[in-house]
Amino acid sequence: MSAQLPAAIDGNETNLDPASPLAALSAFYRAFNGRDIEAMARNWHDGADVAMSNPLGGIARGWPAIRAVYRRIFEGRARVQVAFHDYTLHEAGDMFYAVGRERGTLERDGLRLAPAIRTSRLFRRIDGAWRQVHHHGSFDDANLLAAYQEAVR
Repeated sequence: MSAQLPAAIDGNETNLDPASPLAALSAFYRAFNGRDIEAMARNWHDGADVAMSNPLGGIARGWPAIRAVYRRIFEGRARVQVAFHDYTLHEAGDMFYAVGRERGTLERDGLRLAPAIRTSRLFRRIDGAWRQVHHHGSFDDANLLAAYQEAVR
């Protein structure tokens, strides 16, 4: 991708071409940080072949299972905010993927953590719109992972 990319993506980006991969990625972070399950549903493809492997849900396959993981995060007492940084975007026809890191905050009952997650997301153009079909996230720090998992439970 040749356009200048923002240093970080948190969903507050403006003046994006709505048909661009960057707009689809920004829409994901806007949905996540806004705890908006309906916007998240519009970002993900609802097919049975979608998959997510993340630190909270293990491997979830199909939109209903992925939705359940996000609902648990959005409806829980922990407040999680993340931004995507140190990333690259790669477009190939009707697919693009983003590879980078997420950093942010998790707050719950006076506890404050700073999650640091290696992240990749894959999108396909389906019916003219970019829809997420795969996500993988993992923590470098096992102690931080355990604290994050406990705080979101």
